[in-house]
Amino acid sequence: MLRTVRCLRLPQTVHARSRFLSTSRAWRNEQVPNIGFPATQKKPIGAFRGGIVGFLAGFSLAASFAAYHLLDEYNQASAALQASVEELKLSTEKISAHVRRIEAVEKDLKALGDTTASKDEISRLRAEMKKIYDGLHLNPEFLDLRAHVWGIQQDVHSLSRKDTTSVRI
Repeated sequence: MLRTVRCLRLPQTVHARSRFLSTSRAWRNEQVPNIGFPATQKKPIGAFRGGIVGFLAGFSLAASFAAYHLLDEYNQASAALQASVEELKLSTEKISAHVRRIEAVEKDLKALGDTTASKDEISRLRAEMKKIYDGLHLNPEFLDLRAHVWGIQQDVHSLSRKDTTSVRI
């Protein structure tokens, strides 16, 4: 395509770029006034070349704008992902702490379970205590014996205080 554009350019005039060489003395001795650089004629930009330049300029501007926004979205997504990872780390640490506490409670519960009495042991001990209690308080022979021992104690006590003797039978 560039080759086509070069072919479409107009050739420059030979007079503007070069000077004629002459072998004659008149031409060699003649001084040429220095009038500066020759004015170059600006070529008008054609519609095809202008369209290509405009397209490339617009495309590069749009591509740079899209790349900027894509990079901005990438940075935002990366920051959100990093925040999510940090939040996940904190929640994992909390769960680990809860699990450790639960394990400690289970360990204590097992130790208590080993040291406590079972239902069978409690019911057996209850029956035994009931027998002892019933045997002590409800047995009339025991109560009579207890009253008799109490009377003897009172007599011994009174004998130790008085000189007179009286025995209760």
